[in-house]
Amino acid sequence: MEDSAENVQRDFGPQPLDRFLEEYGLSNRDLVEASTEQLTHKQVQRARKGRRLTRNMQEKVARAYAAALVEKGMEAVASPDQLFTYRP
Repeated sequence: MEDSAENVQRDFGPQPLDRFLEEYGLSNRDLVEASTEQLTHKQVQRARKGRRLTRNMQEKVARAYAAALVEKGMEAVASPDQLFTYRP
């Protein structure tokens, strides 16, 4: 049973997203407010801390991050590959 629940890594440690948010002075709230999709503070926190997210959720967080940067007057292109060290 190689794919059992015990063998699936769920915590990948702080992600580049966390560093970028700190660097640009953005908070979880900034991403939630900038998102046009349903995104919660808890989801953003999980993304920052490195809890396993689905590809869809990673893309949603990346879109919210880009929108938050645009709201701050910065040019933004953010891909999930830049924001996360793992890809499901």
